Amino acid sequence: MSIAASTRAGASALPGTALRVLPAVLLVALALCGPWLAPHAIDAPVAAPYAEPGADAVLGGDQLGRDVLSRLLTGGRELVVSSLLVAVLVTVVAAVLGAVGAVRPLVGRIVERVADLLMLLPAVLGILLVTLSWPGGGRLAVIAAAVALGVPYAVRLVAGAAAPVAATGYVEAAVAGGERLWHLVGREILPNLRATLLALFGLRFVAAVYLVATAGFLQVGPQPPAADWALMIRENSAGILLNPWAVVAPSAAIGLLALSVNLAAAALAPQAGRKAVPVL
Repeated sequence: MSIAASTRAGASALPGTALRVLPAVLLVALALCGPWLAPHAIDAPVAAPYAEPGADAVLGGDQLGRDVLSRLLTGGRELVVSSLLVAVLVTVVAAVLGAVGAVRPLVGRIVERVADLLMLLPAVLGILLVTLSWPGGGRLAVIAAAVALGVPYAVRLVAGAAAPVAATGYVEAAVAGGERLWHLVGREILPNLRATLLALFGLRFVAAVYLVATAGFLQVGPQPPAADWALMIRENSAGILLNPWAVVAPSAAIGLLALSVNLAAAALAPQAGRKAVPVL
């Protein structure tokens, strides 16, 4: 395959990649800008409790008669910001620890043993332990718990992907040349793990959405009367037969957000394939 043909193949793949990334961009942008688009105040009753959709409330009212649409538009920002922060922190910490462990086997064995111990802790129990013991609790405690629970799984994945890279000839040559540890990690190993790290980021974002939403549902994160998708599900579950949108809308928003970001990360990851030999 010639260089021109390879370029054309890459250009033809761009529209497909853009289509897979676009839903995540739109949903994240809508969640971040949603509070400015809300037609009503999130704490002002505009209809009867569990009112059906109408002119004043497109998605009806919640258990206190507040506009479901306004609370839906407002309740996604903190979830998105928290989940993105957790996914970034987990990916960065796991990338560094996994790459260092691949270059320094003793450090790698210690990291893996600690990760194995932490993986035995159930997620819900870990959230409760951290958030209830954290002074004041709140969103910061939930983020800390999600990072602590996510790093062990991510480290094992990165370590497994970094081990073959660390065993390659150019890394061994760099080690023999006396290169420092951080040069080996930052210049030799991590650049070759871009696909793995992007896929890991997508997976950890989905896991973070699950953990942050679980904390909200358990009311150990955001507290009423805050507008939060998980809180909306908990608060309105008793009236799901009267106004299903009060529960269905935030549930669908959480699922679509996690799915779209995961697909976007997979679309942006470099695709490993066969190397074509140019015809001379």
